[in-house]
Amino acid sequence: MPHPLDAAAVRRWAAACVQTLDEHRDDIDRINVFPVADRDTGTNMLGTMRAAEDATRVLNEEDGADPKIVWSALASGALAGARGNSGVILSQVLRGLSEVLGARPDAARAALARADELAARAVSDPAPGTMLTVLHAAATVTSADDEPATVLTAAAEAATTALAGTANQLDVLAKAGVVDAGAQGLVLVLDELVAEVTGRPRPVSTTPPTRAPREPESLHTVREAGSVEYGYEVMYSLAGVAEPAADDLRGALRRFGDCVSVVGDGGERWAVHVHCNDIGAAIEAGIEIGRPHRIAVVRFDDQVAAASSRFAVERAVVALARGVGIAELFRNEGATVLLLADHDRPAASDVVAVIAGTQASHVTVLPNSDELGEVLAAAVTEVVLAGQDVLVVPTMSPVQGLAALAVHDPARRPGDDVVAMAEAAAATRRGELTVAREQGITWVGVCQPGDVLGLLDGEIVLIEAGPMTDELVLAAACRLADRMLSGGGELVTALPGADAPAGLADDLAEHVRAGHREVEFSAYVGGQVEAVLLLGVE
Repeated sequence: MPHPLDAAAVRRWAAACVQTLDEHRDDIDRINVFPVADRDTGTNMLGTMRAAEDATRVLNEEDGADPKIVWSALASGALAGARGNSGVILSQVLRGLSEVLGARPDAARAALARADELAARAVSDPAPGTMLTVLHAAATVTSADDEPATVLTAAAEAATTALAGTANQLDVLAKAGVVDAGAQGLVLVLDELVAEVTGRPRPVSTTPPTRAPREPESLHTVREAGSVEYGYEVMYSLAGVAEPAADDLRGALRRFGDCVSVVGDGGERWAVHVHCNDIGAAIEAGIEIGRPHRIAVVRFDDQVAAASSRFAVERAVVALARGVGIAELFRNEGATVLLLADHDRPAASDVVAVIAGTQASHVTVLPNSDELGEVLAAAVTEVVLAGQDVLVVPTMSPVQGLAALAVHDPARRPGDDVVAMAEAAAATRRGELTVAREQGITWVGVCQPGDVLGLLDGEIVLIEAGPMTDELVLAAACRLADRMLSGGGELVTALPGADAPAGLADDLAEHVRAGHREVEFSAYVGGQVEAVLLLGVE
């Protein structure tokens, strides 16, 4: 019996898409020879769909029962987690379905047309025989009536027929003897939607056509599109940007690059893509209208060189950081940084994207927090299954992460290097000054909102009665530093936060040198919001 596309059905469909894309990921990756033979289309579509489903999982019970809200979350999550060209196109397919079916669950034909329109707009120079070709075939097919089950069944059948034809529409596909990888993924997504709406059994897993082994030259092709004049691909996300500003950004990017794509989720969130040589100008164009994040820059030469061997480098370190100053410290030490928003937990898909983006066969992760275990576990599981070797050093604070990174040696075996980094982190005592947000009972007494709290290795060890003043913060910082140095130490590292008093680092340095002449003191602007001051003692 046909099923209505209510909130529960949309969520079931999203989960089913994740499952089927996961089952077919390796097969889709294997046939990925266009636009670039980097064998990641299946991985990118899975990552994008998983980010979309994750966005629906965090809805509360009331919102999770509202089809419009569930559809909107699905589209927003896909855009935020879009990976690669196939992921961007998939995000626009979900956006198109969301905009129509969220308000009119029976308007399947209009939803497919909207998805086709948005996806086509996302690609500046579309080629025949691709994911867009198959989507257009699905969106323009005729059906016996306008019932969603009838329309979607006809669309999925048309997509399957069009998929088989892609092998003859592009020379690179014909040479490799495969269909288009992104189109294959789209057919799976449409098949799952038909199964949900019609109530029929889920599609049986099939292996996309492939020829193994392929000749080495079939794994290489021209860049995805555009002029060879441009050596870099720049991608980032924008939030809180209105449609007119996004139109202006498209025009600005076209002045110094090609393959421009600025696509949105129907609200004020946008994914930006351009081929160019002036990376800074591409990013600054986004800064002029919003705040770019999830910035990724790829050099085409590196991408092609890595196509036949998957990984471009042997080793990489990924550091999670809150505060622009802390992020810059890790970057200066050679780490790839995921800058976290204040007070927010990252999605597992964000961590996956950064780890995978290193293109390293061995990745060491520095979480620099004691609150991200679940997110890290999910992310590491995904990238390990995808073939990367990932090890996490248990750093509970940025000061421990910096100590670990200081002893990092790429020449050592990965396992030995991680042991050395873990030992350095464990040998670093971590301190923190923060402000109490509510009343509470601690081991050293009752704290009130506004009190300054001193923590040593995660435990509150001192309370300075608020309200917070510059003098109060300095007194607490001196007491905490003395407490940390009571067990000895050779180096104190201070990271003042965004709310730290001016001159705090200098005053604290003077106090430490006066009372502990043998101790070296270093301070760097941290910029973190959640702590007034972070201290490390080695």
